[in-house]
Amino acid sequence: MTHWLDPSALRAVLAARPIERARIEPPLKAAAVALVLAPLADGRPAILFIKRAEHPRDPWSGQIALPGGRHDDRDPDLLATAVRETEEETGLRLSSADLVGELDDLRPVSPHLPPLVVRPFVFSIPAAPPFRLSSEVALHLWVPFEALRGHRTDETVQIRGLPLEVFGYRIGPHFIWGMTERIITPFLSLHI
Repeated sequence: MTHWLDPSALRAVLAARPIERARIEPPLKAAAVALVLAPLADGRPAILFIKRAEHPRDPWSGQIALPGGRHDDRDPDLLATAVRETEEETGLRLSSADLVGELDDLRPVSPHLPPLVVRPFVFSIPAAPPFRLSSEVALHLWVPFEALRGHRTDETVQIRGLPLEVFGYRIGPHFIWGMTERIITPFLSLHI
């Protein structure tokens, strides 16, 4: 599985596939996330996830997510948004040399979530660095590919006090679902 850590192979596969882009106009807001790949100490490829801190005004409070957030007017583009937000949340400074490609734009499915278009950017780094988590992040996780690939399941989550059955990935006490699941599932199905 080390081919997942080969930036050239990833660039070629991601560049060869069509990318779906959404039209981002009011009331939609733009956001970007970073899907960061790195080898674990034993060489296995892994994806970086964060657990969002609990906050009553955050619609994704306490969920497992990819680092990222809303576009700021000072960001020249959505790539800059993904890089800035990742550094703010984790202390990880990504560069354009780490970028291997982009994935399809996504919107939240629930009408209770903000009207966003999220653009995922894929990065590959040579090693997992030390982290400096912001107050927006409760913890970070490096999840190996084998813990995700072929292990998609369904579980019941509580949304606004109501049970909802959703697809996702159970990683110990954590459940990866929602937009994060919708980003990583097609990524993991790529033929690299």
